[in-house]
Amino acid sequence: MTDHRTLIRNATVVLPGQTSRTSVLIEGPRIVALDAAVHTAADEVVDATGMHLLPGLIDDQVHFRQPGLTHKEDLAHATRACAKGGVTTFLEMPNTVPAATSQARLQEKLALAAEHSLVNYGFYIGATPRNLDQLKQATRTPGIKIFIGSSTGDLLVDQQEALERIFAETRLPIAAHCEDETTVRANQQRFAGVSDVAVHSKIRDHQAACIATQRAFDLARRHQHRFHLLHVSTGDETELLADAEPWITAEVCPHHLLFNIQDYPRLGSLIQVNPAVKTPEDNRRLWQGLQRGRLQVVATDHAPHTWEEKQRPYPRSPSGLPSVENSLALMLDQMLRGQCTLEQVVHWMCEAPARVWDIVDKGFIREGYDADLVLVDLNRRQQVRNEHQLTKCGWSPWHGTELRGWPVRTWVRGQSVYQAGRIDTRGRGGEAVFDHARGGYWATG
Repeated sequence: MTDHRTLIRNATVVLPGQTSRTSVLIEGPRIVALDAAVHTAADEVVDATGMHLLPGLIDDQVHFRQPGLTHKEDLAHATRACAKGGVTTFLEMPNTVPAATSQARLQEKLALAAEHSLVNYGFYIGATPRNLDQLKQATRTPGIKIFIGSSTGDLLVDQQEALERIFAETRLPIAAHCEDETTVRANQQRFAGVSDVAVHSKIRDHQAACIATQRAFDLARRHQHRFHLLHVSTGDETELLADAEPWITAEVCPHHLLFNIQDYPRLGSLIQVNPAVKTPEDNRRLWQGLQRGRLQVVATDHAPHTWEEKQRPYPRSPSGLPSVENSLALMLDQMLRGQCTLEQVVHWMCEAPARVWDIVDKGFIREGYDADLVLVDLNRRQQVRNEHQLTKCGWSPWHGTELRGWPVRTWVRGQSVYQAGRIDTRGRGGEAVFDHARGGYWATG
């Protein structure tokens, strides 16, 4: 039996280093030809005239809640949302129940994804103060996640001795949530009894972010350990990144680029996140950090809670919001408003995460690479609507916002998983492969 062949004709294709109107031939799970002849034999021919073909997005920071918290989200719903949003690979955080802090727990999550995920997947192993041996032996993972603040139980690692040993004795790349726990707790005491959710940004303030970020950078520099700073929320942190070594990388989320403290009266706890949203000036400086290359990646930190949970009075309302199915449309809309270029969107959301995490054969449209692709219509205008969300929580903080530029079709390993508003569950994602010997940004500078 021969592999299915799909010819995507006449698309404007974002290739490494250039954008070209050309045709792409898919055979089985791979891209087998660029600039394929229009008469090339194929089982399906897609006329993409007027459309743009991008690599599938790699979202390197999501919380899909399975196992243990599936009333909020699960792999089946979340990966359908990924397919709709053009995300073809996700890397999921370890703070499920139970937490993924051992190779055995990683294996359990990989097995769940093999059964339920519509797109490609990978899972971080979580650090605790006591699981160094597990971190040293871990395989089949993009890296180690450390919560330097903003976590509970075993996943909170803020003791210096434990951090020193993790950075000194492990070899996998490290990603961290950086908020100084001492600062946050002191601020919580200062604002105890305040029920206005806007105080969240005063509790999780600039100082909390910068103290922990400086601490992590010091560890990464002294131990020359590859380190990735998650969800940068302040302009001050971009200044800390100005002279960062090539093995230190960082990312920003759409909610920190697009929301700020002025949005609390309108959206309330729907934009309560950790780290907290900051000021309009921070929005400006974060965009500037992307433009200057200080921030390499745009990822979502998709962290859904039920509508009922988010309606609880502060501080009982949980932090986190869903965004995986709208992140590409949000960035395309910003591109069309002149904030950035299409090539930059592709770099930040496809190419850079593949390089940071050493993901094999993904993030670029190249011959021989996996056929993880998304076709977008830059002329399409559409509102984000709660009732149309595929994520299990069923809401978005961007409800009612009209965006221009939307995914219209998504392929995962050559299989069509989303087309014209419909999910095709006959597709199936696969486990992402990580080749950490390649060295990521350390090697490429």
